[in-house]
Amino acid sequence: MPVYSMTGYASAQHGASATGADTDTRAPHGRRLGLEIRSVNSRFLDLSFRLPDELRALEPVLRSLLTAQLKRGKVEVRAALESDDGSSLQDPAPRLLQRINSLQDAVKSWLPQAAPLTVADALRLCANAGAGPEDWSEAVPPLAEQALAQLLAARAREGERLAAMLHDRLGQLRNLAQQAGPMVPLLVEQQRQRFMERWKEAMALTDGSTLPEAARDRALTEATAFAIRIDVAEEITRLNSHLDEIERLLQKGGEVGKRLDFLIQELHREANTLGSKSAALDLTRISVDMKVLIEQMREQVQNIE
Repeated sequence: MPVYSMTGYASAQHGASATGADTDTRAPHGRRLGLEIRSVNSRFLDLSFRLPDELRALEPVLRSLLTAQLKRGKVEVRAALESDDGSSLQDPAPRLLQRINSLQDAVKSWLPQAAPLTVADALRLCANAGAGPEDWSEAVPPLAEQALAQLLAARAREGERLAAMLHDRLGQLRNLAQQAGPMVPLLVEQQRQRFMERWKEAMALTDGSTLPEAARDRALTEATAFAIRIDVAEEITRLNSHLDEIERLLQKGGEVGKRLDFLIQELHREANTLGSKSAALDLTRISVDMKVLIEQMREQVQNIE
């Protein structure tokens, strides 16, 4: 499965072809329906709808379609009904015009101050005459499926870009871990030599009250404690294990955002421990570089479903 981003946008119009080009098909009563879906990142699936009153009854259908395909993200669905252009305007029937005129006369007999109807008012009344409530129950579901398919495609493209960036950062982190590994034995040996030199200097200045064997054992004990304190082999092993798991999740795809977010936190913890145990500037630099890369990964993982 692909890795999906939670960021995407799609739109569809009633009467549009599969390729997105408009056709000559028009919505009922010369009105056109437009639908758009926007989504951004969120911890959970958060759906909101902005629909005209005529489409409110179809909100459960739209919600069911979205929840079947989307798992996370703040998703907003907007729909708009627009009147068609004047090319489909028909001539009003004379009988209908007569009826409107007689009604106007009746109203003015009771309300002499009422303003007369304009041509636009008469045309609008003729257009709406005899038109009952429009039924969008058959037009909306396929339109929503079309927009949802476009949204999933957009989220998959963005997810592919995010996965490529994460793979690049994984490679850089592995290189840094490989650089840190050989440093620890060298640091331990350098510190051991330093302790032994201090022991020899101390023996040269002693008055014989301290046994050479006891002083040497103490120096070796301090060197061993230092080696244990700066040993980061366990942290590097865990860090590599987390990197392997992140790579496996990216290859698996699907709903992996929450697990990736948890693993990024674990990576940051290991990089912090590596820095706290640092006994050399080079190891400190590696820890800082790791944390920069991990922070870049964390920002992008927040957008993965």
